[in-house]
Amino acid sequence: MIRKIYTLNDFLKEKFNEKIYKVSLDGGFTCPNRDGKFSKGGCIFCSENGSGDFTSGKLKSIHQQIDEQVELVSKKYKGDKYIAYFQNFTNTYADINYLRKIYEEALSHKNIVGLAIATRPDCLEDDILKLLDELNKKTFLWIELGLQTINDKVAKYFNRAYETKIYEEASQKLNKLNIKFVTHIIIGLPKEKKDDYLKTAIFSQNCGTWGLKLHLMYVVKNTPLEKLYQSGNLKVHTKEEYIEKIVNILENISPEIVIHRMTGDGNRETLVAPLWSIKKIDVLNSIHKELKKQNTYQGRLYIK
Repeated sequence: MIRKIYTLNDFLKEKFNEKIYKVSLDGGFTCPNRDGKFSKGGCIFCSENGSGDFTSGKLKSIHQQIDEQVELVSKKYKGDKYIAYFQNFTNTYADINYLRKIYEEALSHKNIVGLAIATRPDCLEDDILKLLDELNKKTFLWIELGLQTINDKVAKYFNRAYETKIYEEASQKLNKLNIKFVTHIIIGLPKEKKDDYLKTAIFSQNCGTWGLKLHLMYVVKNTPLEKLYQSGNLKVHTKEEYIEKIVNILENISPEIVIHRMTGDGNRETLVAPLWSIKKIDVLNSIHKELKKQNTYQGRLYIK
């Protein structure tokens, strides 16, 4: 039987022989795209929490956050193994000693069997790569890179503050160290060309990405993107348009790439548009229905 989508759940079950959940952690980071090192204000779509709406919150120890997340997740998950996910803002943007401290603190928790670290490709200096290399040799590790698009004009417009070649260079360094990395792609960015999303997926695949996180371009309150949307200068995707593009990506990428996400996960209290994205289960079910309807699957059109 052909597998429709190679999901993260599939991969983790294969590796650990059981279902594994992630716990989202706040390491107290900021972003060089916010504090003035590279730019100020961040990407125009980024929320005040820097994509950390589902972490336990600042000013709590790493162990305390893990305990709280485990208690929350345990209501639906009876296992005892978790991936510690440093999620919001740029989680390698700090002094190397601090990074070592919080990563090691997470790994010392009895329930943690691996690390996931979200960052920017321009925040992987040599000393950080050395630390990641050490961690990779003793635990299960992946790094998440926010590429979003390979169209540098679009990236400049939404204030990514680095060129695509920086992502390419970072991917080469991570590949050399055999460190898995996941690439974030946003579908529906302002000013993007019709096929940018697919070109971005294929480019990241060619750069050796282990996994993909596919996000919907959604609008949240108190962001420059909200002002653009309210002024009538931003069109958001319909559910049908979005699903069509997700299916197109899946068909054209390798069946070996791990799909970590297929839609955005916005906070319903701050989400402005599109409101259909709140119903995450419905979106995921609709993707599977479309795959079945078209009798297609991940990798069907993939060419090595």
